[in-house]
Amino acid sequence: MAKYKVEISGIDTSKIPVLTFKEMNELFEKYKNGDVEARNDLVEGNLKLVLSILKRFHNHVDNMDDLFQIGCVGLLKAIDNFDLSHGVKFSTYAVPMILGEVRRYLRDNNSVRVSRSLKELAYKVLKYQEEYYIKNGCEIAMEDLAEKLDVSVFDIVQALDSLREPISIFEPIYSDGGDTIYLVDQIEDKSSSSYDVSMKLSLDNAIGELDERSQYILDERFLLGKTQMEIAQDLQISQAQVSRIEKGAVKQLKKKLK
Repeated sequence: MAKYKVEISGIDTSKIPVLTFKEMNELFEKYKNGDVEARNDLVEGNLKLVLSILKRFHNHVDNMDDLFQIGCVGLLKAIDNFDLSHGVKFSTYAVPMILGEVRRYLRDNNSVRVSRSLKELAYKVLKYQEEYYIKNGCEIAMEDLAEKLDVSVFDIVQALDSLREPISIFEPIYSDGGDTIYLVDQIEDKSSSSYDVSMKLSLDNAIGELDERSQYILDERFLLGKTQMEIAQDLQISQAQVSRIEKGAVKQLKKKLK
């Protein structure tokens, strides 16, 4: 397994041990009886659980080492508060606690300014979701959560959305044969542009020299504001093909208008 080695916070993940259910219970028994070393073994034996949770956040931060440390804080809290008498697997108990710790960190370090009241509501939502999951072993319905917190479902959705990290319009979302499609390619362009008469005439002439399919794609894309996916469905071709034709047509136009 050495070829799958990953270094994070100075830890070689290929050497992280994985505990069996029996080993986990034995270590918890020792820890509850005062064996501090057992706590260290529990932490080390559950680091892969932390890493598996962090995979979903790899686009949210530049330094995964920082997020790993935060995830470990959540793991420590879960170990210290876990009770074997609950009759649930440790991972079932630990996952929401680790997630909660990571989400709180991302919320507090979000680059977008969010109102204090929205942050406070988001914190209440996450806290109650975490407590409900630990107690009941399942997610609480959004309607029940809204009633409990005396807010609307819309308020909850808005609060949780405020925790999301902003994404660049040049974020790659698809790649086919080397032609990458970016988020900006999926955004409908509703803005109107003004041209002077000479520029418009030059552009019309240049477009007229393009092949029929290229003209159709440019008209649908920039005049009607359709997305590449919508055009691909109309022409019954792949979105990657639409992207290639569009880029080629724009390149030709730029050459002719220089």
